This record gives sequence, C-alpha cells and structure tokens, in this order.
Amino acid sequence: MRKVSLPERGLESILGDYDENIRQIESTFGVSLSVRGADCLVEGSAEAERTVGRLLDQLGELAREGRTFRKGDVASAARMLQRDPSASLRDYFVTSRVRTPSSRSVFPKTANQARYIEAIRDNPMVFGIGPAGTGKTFLAMAMAVEFLVEGKVERIVLARPAVEAGEKLGFLPGDLAEKVNPYLRPLYDSLYALVGRERAVGFLEKGIVEIAPLAFMRGRTLSDAFIILDEAQNSTSEQMKMLLTRAGENTRSVITGDITQIDLPPGKVSGLIEAQTVVGSIPGIVFIYFDKEDVVRHALIRDIISAYERHGQRGVVAGHLDERGRDED
Repeated sequence: MRKVSLPERGLESILGDYDENIRQIESTFGVSLSVRGADCLVEGSAEAERTVGRLLDQLGELAREGRTFRKGDVASAARMLQRDPSASLRDYFVTSRVRTPSSRSVFPKTANQARYIEAIRDNPMVFGIGPAGTGKTFLAMAMAVEFLVEGKVERIVLARPAVEAGEKLGFLPGDLAEKVNPYLRPLYDSLYALVGRERAVGFLEKGIVEIAPLAFMRGRTLSDAFIILDEAQNSTSEQMKMLLTRAGENTRSVITGDITQIDLPPGKVSGLIEAQTVVGSIPGIVFIYFDKEDVVRHALIRDIISAYERHGQRGVVAGHLDERGRDED
C-alpha cells in the first residue's frame, strides 16, 4: 500500500464531482483508492501503486501552484501515465499549453497531441493524420489563433475539399457562401469556440481569417499566413501539390486528415496518402500520427474505431478466402 499526501487547496478538483476521478483512476490502473482527509491510500500491484503514486504526486504539485482540473482532465492524465509512466504532466498542462484570447485553456491530452503542438511550433509544415476525435483540427486551429494573436502571422487561411459536390458548386442553391458553408461548418465551429463568436465574425469580415474550398486556393501565394487544410484525405494528388506550393514567406501549414475515411471517386488517388511518400523525407516537414488512444471525444468513440478496425480485418480475411475459393474452382 502506498500513501500520497494531496494538497487541501484544489483537492476537490483532483477528486472530481462525487469522486468520479478516483473511480476513473481505479478503473484505469486496477487499484483501490481510499481518501482520508487530504491523504490517499493506493492499493494494488507494485507497478500500479508506483504509477498511480506518481500521477497523484504530479496532480498535487500542479494543484499547489493553483492549477484546477476540468472534467476529463484527470482521466486524460491517467491515460497518459498508463501509456508512459515516465510522462511529465507539466509538459501537457503547462509547457504545451496553447494560448488563445478566450478564457478557455487548450492543452494536449495525449503524448501524440503534445508532439503535434511542438511540431507545429518548430516546423513550417506539419501533417496530422489519424481517426476522428483525436483533436487534429481543433489543435491546429488553436495554434493558428496563438500565432495570430502573438503577431507571428497576419492571417489564417482555412481550406477543405468540397468533394461531395465534386466542387461543381454551381448546382447548389444560394450564393458562394451558402454553397460551401455545409463543408466548412466544422472550421467555423472551432474558430467560434476558440475566440468567441463576436471576435470570430470580426476576423472573418476583415479578412483576417479566410475560409474557402480547396479549389479556390489555386494560383495564390500566401505569405505571413497560417494555412490549415482539413479533411485532406479527400484532396486529389493535384490538389495536394497545389496547396503545398501556396506557402510564401513566414507561413505555417498544417494538413489534417483521416486516411481511413476517403470519399474520393474511384480511380482518384488521395493526395494525403501520396504526400507521405512524396514529401515525407523533406526537412521541415513533419508527420504526426494519431490512433484511437488519442481520441478525446466520448470514450465510446475509441470503442467504435476498434470495432471498425476488427471489422476491416475480418473483411480482408474473408476476401482472401473468397479469392482462394475462386482459384480452386
């Protein structure tokens, strides 16, 4: 059994409402926790006791410094140390924190998210590839806002392929904004969450933030800008090359996508898949890969991703069996 002394200041934040964080830690590490005053007794395997003790020590240290933990923070911290017992929570909650003009704090909740943020800070071009819910787009947007408010760039340019419409937007009703808004809505939502609706509208009206379909980027040179290409798996090879060559002086580019959800017509090569081979070895271009353990939406999303992975594997096996059967006939 291991005893950990927690600070009285911030204790409720560590324990969570109705001790929900305690239950989450117990479930994650297979231990039993008993809280008596500000002392926490940890009982489990020697390895689990050491890891949970380190988790609680770090949470306590941050709480003593005035850090409060929102719903889900302690669960995220527990998953971090479960994957890497040597991880420093300060790296996630303090060092890698993204600064935005709103009161909302943005910080990584997994090791891959921390690497993603640091890669964006240190490199002119970063690819974030992984499943839905891993924070690829939101963290890229948060970094774009940080660069903007700190004066490191003069504008933010956000693009998405409008693949469902075949980019033949004339067949859709309304003016240009009304035609493309359904495809760009997630980018607006992230911007509103980070800077507030009023400031976001001001940025859009002044052209400080520009949101447009990928096809509208052709022929432009974008300097002093932070470019985000979202849903990049639905860009063609030609479109990806076009976007990657738009960057001018003092420009950051972040390309995000999920290569398991490609909606391109048959015969079209995904520019995101091709880019991994074509530009993957160029200095200054970094690829960060996320997996289901990085999902920060509802925990159910991780289970859904796992279920589809198992389904896909069964499909491959079944396909091989069918092929053998035809050969034998």
